Amino acid sequence: MTTAHHNGHEHEFEPQYGLPETLPASESVLWQGVPQRGRIAQEVFHLRAVMIYFAIILGLRFAFQIHDGGSVGEALAAVTWLLPVFALGCLLLWLLAHLVQQTTVYTITDRRVVMRVGIVLSLTFNLPFARIQSAQVRRRPDGGGDIVLELVSGDKIAWPHLWPHVRPWRIAWPQPMLRGLSEVDRPAGLLREAWLAAQASHSRQGNAAQVDSSKPLVEPTTAGAGAASLSPAGAHHVAAH
Repeated sequence: MTTAHHNGHEHEFEPQYGLPETLPASESVLWQGVPQRGRIAQEVFHLRAVMIYFAIILGLRFAFQIHDGGSVGEALAAVTWLLPVFALGCLLLWLLAHLVQQTTVYTITDRRVVMRVGIVLSLTFNLPFARIQSAQVRRRPDGGGDIVLELVSGDKIAWPHLWPHVRPWRIAWPQPMLRGLSEVDRPAGLLREAWLAAQASHSRQGNAAQVDSSKPLVEPTTAGAGAASLSPAGAHHVAAH
């Protein structure tokens, strides 16, 4: 089992790290992880593109000052006062990426995928294997990557609730995504093995078609109400704060 380190004090009273309540005794955590801050900054908030854009703006301003007859010193002065403004913008994007990392925990058990996400409002998405139709792995050359989950037909989580932990440009039918993982092959392999084992178990028991589909995939519940269950029969999210 791989366990992520605790990210902050706001979740220190969780019954089990990254989870809204303690798992049943018959269920075990296979893997936990968090997104990479740098990947979130680059792929979600496009920090590199913003920096390039700011550099182009500064270069054009310098060139226009020279073209209009200004001296090199005047051109540098015209550019310099903009630097703190642009630096602050980049810093804010980096801070947002940091907050995403600090408030996110992805968990894979032998029965489900759980995503605890949210900067302002902390939500926990419980995705039992019975409600996951397939998964795709997006690998990067450095060994990191993303895991995209496709839910069964009829299950849907609103795109704004999932963002940024959602596949880009799939707004009509959002797909949850374990995003910016530093090492993707291990969790992807564990997820595949656990999913196949769960499907085989359902087939042997003859109850693969008896999944309780009456429970909605998204079911907001207050953390202190005690109504948030990690029952593998239904998927939901829990509003924790």
